[in-house]
Amino acid sequence: MTPGEVSLLTKQMLTIIFTISAPMIVAGMVVGLLVSVVQAVTQIQEQSVSFVLKMVASGIVMLATLPWMLKTLIDYSARILGNLDKFIR
Repeated sequence: MTPGEVSLLTKQMLTIIFTISAPMIVAGMVVGLLVSVVQAVTQIQEQSVSFVLKMVASGIVMLATLPWMLKTLIDYSARILGNLDKFIR
């Protein structure tokens, strides 16, 4: 296996990781921003409210995108395992 192939596999792996995690991160950021604005307006500075709402939003997004995430991971794993003989050389 050449260094170019290793870097290509690493790039693909990191791209998939960031792509799969992006919807949950974006949901947490959006909810965090909205909660921060509401807290600033109402002067309620309770940090557990923001944390709980971010966790709930991330969980809902994860459940909604779970089939897509699993399909992406299974496709990548199948590609890697299908080409395993090329990697061993």
